[in-house]
Amino acid sequence: MSETILDTKGLNCPLPILKAKRTLNGLPAGALLRVLATDPVASRDFPAFCRQTGHELVETGQPEAGVLEFLIRKAS
Repeated sequence: MSETILDTKGLNCPLPILKAKRTLNGLPAGALLRVLATDPVASRDFPAFCRQTGHELVETGQPEAGVLEFLIRKAS
């Protein structure tokens, strides 16, 4: 399944979450969204966001120094 990539690098809380929410709203159920962020708070925000909304946090990572990555599957 293809995924949508959302680059929120350089943005601070709450913008990465707000942009992810807006992007997810436009995707079909089960779609994958990969979010790239540099805000250190995102490491707490995205797991909490997924718990509250029912989306699945498939994986997290740090592909390069200072960049956090979150793969989210949209809830059905």
